[in-house]
Amino acid sequence: MPLPRDYSGQSCALARSMEIIGERWTLLIVRDAFYGVRRFGEFAAHLRLPRAVLTDRLTTLTEAGVLERRPDTGRREVYGLTPKGIALWPAVRALTAWGDTFYGTGSGPRRLFLHAADDAPIADDGRCAGCGAPVEVGDTLVTPGPGLTPATEDDDPVTRALARPHRLLQPLLDPSRTPRPPRTPRTPRTPRPERGSHP
Repeated sequence: MPLPRDYSGQSCALARSMEIIGERWTLLIVRDAFYGVRRFGEFAAHLRLPRAVLTDRLTTLTEAGVLERRPDTGRREVYGLTPKGIALWPAVRALTAWGDTFYGTGSGPRRLFLHAADDAPIADDGRCAGCGAPVEVGDTLVTPGPGLTPATEDDDPVTRALARPHRLLQPLLDPSRTPRPPRTPRTPRTPRPERGSHP
């Protein structure tokens, strides 16, 4: 029997927050949205979770106002963080740092967060260790750290893209910036003879 989503009998703010972001996979979806993942297929390929679960979590986050659907090319839509979702960055960053400290690989953090203005590390209080300024999410550069396993051609596109420095909240896989493979020219068809005509 699945556990209920709500914390009945709990009225504190943390319990209310956990009802939105406390389910398995939810914070990883939010993390990927900060990294610039926008499309359903990108989330599914990178996180390797069942599509039904992803649909459920995206619906919950959208209904809660953490994510919003935005128009994309054609009739497709992409997901983006709302101001309410962006306000989760300190929690995502703190949990990432906590995981690196207590459950890291021993080689160091998998990802580093730098101030895009001067490439200096961002301290735990959210300030640039170089210039001392508070760093906004959009001014944060995520780069590969010493604990990150190098990406290979067999990895999904998100994993490969995250092997390069990238500014948070910017689309990670933007088709307008991704060069398309050259089209193979079609071989001209031989015209069919008209009915009733003889070759």
